Amino acid sequence: MRQGAPTRRTVLTGAAALAAALTAGCTRHGTADDGRAPHGSPAPHGTPAPSAPAPSGRTAAGPVLAVKIDNVAAARPQTGLDAADVVYAEQVEGGLSRLMAVYASTLPEVVGPVRSARESDLELLRQFGRPTLAFSGAQRKLLPLIERAPLRPETPDDAPGAYYRGGGRPAPHNLYLRPARLMTDGAPGRAALPAGFRHGPAPAGGTVTAARTVRYPSARFTFTWSAGRHRWLVSMDGTPARTAAGKRLAPATVVVQYVRVTTSRYHDVLGNHTPYTRTVGSGRAEVLRDGRSFEATWDRPAATDGTAFTGTDGRPVDFADGQVWVVFAAA
Repeated sequence: MRQGAPTRRTVLTGAAALAAALTAGCTRHGTADDGRAPHGSPAPHGTPAPSAPAPSGRTAAGPVLAVKIDNVAAARPQTGLDAADVVYAEQVEGGLSRLMAVYASTLPEVVGPVRSARESDLELLRQFGRPTLAFSGAQRKLLPLIERAPLRPETPDDAPGAYYRGGGRPAPHNLYLRPARLMTDGAPGRAALPAGFRHGPAPAGGTVTAARTVRYPSARFTFTWSAGRHRWLVSMDGTPARTAAGKRLAPATVVVQYVRVTTSRYHDVLGNHTPYTRTVGSGRAEVLRDGRSFEATWDRPAATDGTAFTGTDGRPVDFADGQVWVVFAAA
């Protein structure tokens, strides 16, 4: 363990003293944010391969695994994104983007690069029950909130054997996770996803759509329909997005969810305030599937509720079978 990095025990014992400071701004978190992995952990050998799919039906689902994924140019191509059931894209400091990958059906051998958590993640993840959140760290004043949240936080301090530093990239863009070392009971199955993630036939109507771009101040996502693959091909900042194995990222469904983006109480080491993406409430959405765009609304009355997507006909909008990307755009 790196000297000076907070352990779960020290965070818990200091939570009461830090709680009063949460409204007084924030301090620099330093390298502990993303520098907690033991540098001596060896990388796994061979080509990563996903595990066998878990049964879609269950009597009592276990927790999903949510992993915060780096998404600056130095972090690409990522590993394990193609195995996620859901990938969330959100705006972070400086107008850049970061991803959260949620795994329910399968667990890939490796996921990464893993980066730090944000305050918005706690609200977003409430709809998944009590998920496991894998992240590299967080600003010190945010850590008590994470510890009190209804989730299982797992950093390199908490589970050093589950993380390793990969070669070929500088820190902090080289921290990787072995999911099976956190999820010892395996993947819980698709039924662990919130009720709003419905899969079924496409709605009637819709607008033929060849491509859709969502822009942040310093990042952009483009989804281009491939009739041959029956998938939306992802590009990030104008470059085709691929996995570390060279596979093109290609979700079956893309949801553009228009949300309120406000300023949180926290900022990065350069003083850029962290955007807070509000995912409780309601608003407009676009659902892209089968080469068409469908106008919809989203509704999530409380943090513990799943997000419901409703079409203009008043019926729930079903997603195509396969991976779903949810891109949060400013309303």
